[in-house]
Amino acid sequence: QVQLVESGGGLVQAGGSLRLSCAASGIIVSFYTMGWYRQAPGNQRELVATITRGSTTKYAGSVKGRFTISRDNAKNTVLLQMNSLKPEDTAVYYCKGEGLRDYWGQGTQVTVSS
Repeated sequence: QVQLVESGGGLVQAGGSLRLSCAASGIIVSFYTMGWYRQAPGNQRELVATITRGSTTKYAGSVKGRFTISRDNAKNTVLLQMNSLKPEDTAVYYCKGEGLRDYWGQGTQVTVSS
């Protein structure tokens, strides 16, 4: 059974930082394209960042230069370091594994106060 469990969300002031973690079981993250997505109230879920099997990364324009996605193969975990957070980054953040089929975590809330 595949599980993706996000953690690290919370409430932070604008300009602050958070680090999200996605712990995987049932899949090996280095074999998948792993991604972080987010969904704010009333909005569609949107891509934040992805990292491929070959460690190529891609970022949404709104987070480029502020967020960094990485993978810890030893811990089978995907990380999202978020710096210089803005109120518009407020959303539920989801981890996704993309392979022959896709897997989603349950999400973690990030709230950035102004």
